[in-house]
Amino acid sequence: MSFTVLIPARLASTRLPRKPLADIGGLPMVVRVAQRAALSGAKRVVVAADHADIVQACREHQIAALLTRADHATGSDRLAEACALLGLHDDEVVVNVQGDEPLIDPSLIDACASLLAGTRDCVVSTAAHEIDDPAEFLNPNVVKLVCDAVGRALYFSRAPIPWWRDGYAAGVTSLGTPKPLRHIGVYGYQVGFLKRFPLLAPSPHEGIESLEQLRVLWHGERIAVHVSETRPGPGVDTPEDLARVRALFA
Repeated sequence: MSFTVLIPARLASTRLPRKPLADIGGLPMVVRVAQRAALSGAKRVVVAADHADIVQACREHQIAALLTRADHATGSDRLAEACALLGLHDDEVVVNVQGDEPLIDPSLIDACASLLAGTRDCVVSTAAHEIDDPAEFLNPNVVKLVCDAVGRALYFSRAPIPWWRDGYAAGVTSLGTPKPLRHIGVYGYQVGFLKRFPLLAPSPHEGIESLEQLRVLWHGERIAVHVSETRPGPGVDTPEDLARVRALFA
């Protein structure tokens, strides 16, 4: 199937200034992400940046990049503008790869694109993997989700879900069966829906959880979930994360 990878990249970051340009093994992080994405089956990979410095860094390394508005509230808003700038048709598929995932598995990108193409009742696809660490289950920085019988997302939360009513009374020391799922932040979108997304009213749950994908469910749309057998490589949110990823590349 044919699809485009879009990588939103924002220069400002409170925890890691100029994060997209952070050096990893001699290359800017956003370039590392784009190079990994190019190993997928995508027909093209494009960085959607909010600053000319990111665009310049990409072009210096033969990575396609677009300059988008700096005032977008969300990454999805930035992707919607990128779709318009690229002239993508409503029936096309794009995969959103986060600009801080330099170890993204290309097969995960392909899986999200393929899943969305094969599920006509869904406008978005995403990915998850099983959690086997109780500390991760309880960590609000780890987003959890639950699915229905055919693998459509029912809800995403920073809270530990699903919650075993009686079994956790003495504290979480082990995880039951089926294992809870950790959300992986890669998304496939129908371009037509992505263009509509910025026009949808935010969900109150989206504000409480600080999870943009809850807007999709709030408005009655469906999200297909690919459950990966492997964990994704570590992303980069903090200086400590950056040091860990640099060590892996070294």
